[in-house]
Amino acid sequence: MPTLDRKASPVDLFSPLSLGDLHLANRITMAPLTRTRSSDDGVPGDLVVEYYTQRASLGMIVTEGTFPVQEAKAYPGQPGIETEEQIAGWRKVTDSVHAAGGVIVLQLMHSGRVSHPLITGTDRIVAPSAVAIIGEVHTPEGKTDYPVPHALTLDELESTKVALVAAARNAIRAGFDGVEIHGANGYLLHEFLSPVSNVREDRYGGSPENRTRYVVEVTRAVSEAIGAGRTGIRISPAHNIQDVWEKDSGDVRATYTALLDGIGGLGLAYLSILHADLGGELVQDLRASFDGKVIANSGFSAVTTRAEAIALLEDAHADAVAVGRLVIANPDLAERWAQEAPENEPDAATFYGPGAPGYTDYPTLVAAGA
Repeated sequence: MPTLDRKASPVDLFSPLSLGDLHLANRITMAPLTRTRSSDDGVPGDLVVEYYTQRASLGMIVTEGTFPVQEAKAYPGQPGIETEEQIAGWRKVTDSVHAAGGVIVLQLMHSGRVSHPLITGTDRIVAPSAVAIIGEVHTPEGKTDYPVPHALTLDELESTKVALVAAARNAIRAGFDGVEIHGANGYLLHEFLSPVSNVREDRYGGSPENRTRYVVEVTRAVSEAIGAGRTGIRISPAHNIQDVWEKDSGDVRATYTALLDGIGGLGLAYLSILHADLGGELVQDLRASFDGKVIANSGFSAVTTRAEAIALLEDAHADAVAVGRLVIANPDLAERWAQEAPENEPDAATFYGPGAPGYTDYPTLVAAGA
């Protein structure tokens, strides 16, 4: 891994950091970013290997959301971690990233109702409740309305948890350093947390404590299976995306406090918080109540800049910073920030889709002759 010049930074953005069993060379992490470059069978190929290896100098890479079972697939081109072929494809990625000196964890993501049978190839999509997203989904056959999901039964909740645990074990088999549980952005686990997407009347619905129960159970099960020191979780309180509405501030606070109470004491590697106001009262109260390290991500509100990353650490709002779009455009972002070098501009038109353009063809400082 390249040696970083720290003289330009007024804070220790480039100092090592331990997140449980994960040992980072610096505090800049790669946010999970949907890129849709895997095969139709969910197998990451050589292009995916190149993409992640290019970014190995970051403190930690978190992969794009990866489906544990076919029914959980959200997008065409999304990778999976269910089949032996998918595991073997990811093994090439992790071996290459490790050879380049990097740390990489897999984001474990069940899409829930954010999908369509034309994407999953299954007979249904599932959710906490039979409440559809209002709007259209992009499928291989064009846009169509989101379908009404099947509300998971108690037995199906258990089998889904078992599948998530099996996927976490598969990630370790594939050579990942850990797993990040996706509890954000409107997907299955996040759907449980909102009183709008979760209208269950059993022990998994109703009160904030009940709505957090399944997320807590999944997190406990995954951490027991692969080790809490290799398990992180990502949340996005009040993100209000994909019809997972969290607009009652009191309920949001109660829900996420209950969630952190439920996973407290597990010894998780980290909590990743996606929020527009990372220094605000809600996020900082949640940070204070979590018994571990916190990664901050400003999310979709604005590009995370070097100045913002430094300020987040300087103001003690986080232990590390997750960066999205600038990591897409700058595979050597850690080196660029260390040197205060110019940055490539992200091209949003190539964020999704097949092929190398906008994926592996952004120049590094070395390639640009800097």
